[in-house]
Amino acid sequence: MARPKMMLPPFAALRAFHAAATHDRYRDAAESLGVTESAISHQVRRLEEFLRTSLMDRSGGTPKLTETGRRYLAQVEPAMRQIHAATEALLPASGRSTVRLTLSPSLAATWLIPRLGAFERAHPLIDLQLITTTRVIDLRREQMDLAIRHGKGAWDDVEATLLLEETAMPVCAPGYLDPLPLELSPDVLRDVRIIVNGSIPDEWEEWARAHGFEPPALNDLITLDASEQALQVAESGHGLAMGRRPVVDSWLERGRLIAPFGGADPTGAAYYLCHPIATEPTAAGRRFERWLIEQASAWRGANTGLPTPP
Repeated sequence: MARPKMMLPPFAALRAFHAAATHDRYRDAAESLGVTESAISHQVRRLEEFLRTSLMDRSGGTPKLTETGRRYLAQVEPAMRQIHAATEALLPASGRSTVRLTLSPSLAATWLIPRLGAFERAHPLIDLQLITTTRVIDLRREQMDLAIRHGKGAWDDVEATLLLEETAMPVCAPGYLDPLPLELSPDVLRDVRIIVNGSIPDEWEEWARAHGFEPPALNDLITLDASEQALQVAESGHGLAMGRRPVVDSWLERGRLIAPFGGADPTGAAYYLCHPIATEPTAAGRRFERWLIEQASAWRGANTGLPTPP
């Protein structure tokens, strides 16, 4: 008995659809494959003709996935990544690999980038692409291998592994509080200017109540858009900011900021290492993932107390 014919779409058309579906514009999809925009458009239509259904909605200025297109992408994406991983595994060992990681600019600048030299020396054939953003992006759609996300670990469509627990405490420039208070009290906070991270507007209220007293008055506060900006203003001697570890560690280690009231408290949030669910990472991705977990473990072991300046 003859086997039924396997119905497979033209691979060039499938590859063009995958590129178009995982980029915001046909132009970007074309650049990723080294072809023209018209070639992408032609191949996507060829796939639609093969499947006898519409995958892209072209009624607006930019083609968007139809509901059918979204379902089809979700089904073919794991297969595309599996083909990529299988192909990479068979390539000669001298071939280079790329790992794409997205994370926040603050964590990249203060924790990851200073450590990357060790990884690059150990894995010279792996190229790392860091995409720094505070936006929670769709890892499959934007073709990311890994992400380090800040939060409580509850995100759809990713597997999340705890990487770094976040703790926080007030910080200021050396000499800003002179003399340093013997202990933390509401009276101390009444006499300082509070610097607020606008992305976490309730941080001072949460911290104060965790210590059993009313939040400080926020009449003369300074509000910044991000944690690094708040720390820079505190370093300049303009007030008391909330320092969040591990981001604040480099400021403390260099003596640019101090923690006048001592130890840090858990915030309830953490940094998690994430990859798309039900997706087989590449060999290079697995190596980088293991390295990140090792680095986080080493950081936890070496930082049971606050960093001290040299």
